[in-house]
Amino acid sequence: QLQLEESGGGSVQAGGSLRLSCDVSGTSTIRSCVAWFRQASGKEREGVAHLSPLSTSRRYADSVVGRFTISEDNAKNTIYLQMNSLKPEDTAVYYCAAQRYCNIQDWDSEWTYHYWGHGTPVTVAS
Repeated sequence: QLQLEESGGGSVQAGGSLRLSCDVSGTSTIRSCVAWFRQASGKEREGVAHLSPLSTSRRYADSVVGRFTISEDNAKNTIYLQMNSLKPEDTAVYYCAAQRYCNIQDWDSEWTYHYWGHGTPVTVAS
């Protein structure tokens, strides 16, 4: 049973950067596909970025391509989301999630994820 805990959220001006962290426990090493999702107020949760084990594959939402980077540090069992050139529309609660069975094709579908963190809020001021 994996446990996920996000950190690193906060408030930033448009154009700024933040790095979110997701600490993964309950396993000796990250073997699952992991992802970051976000949910803005009044909107559905959407997939932001996906990473397969050993960083063999990455997927990004079109809205964040070239600005966000997902990565992992297996020594620390931590997943990161580096967010640059932030925009007000990036304001949301960001969630870390892991798949029990890696599904790259449906990486942005919530139903493919079995483990979720509680989220960390990000606010981007214009």
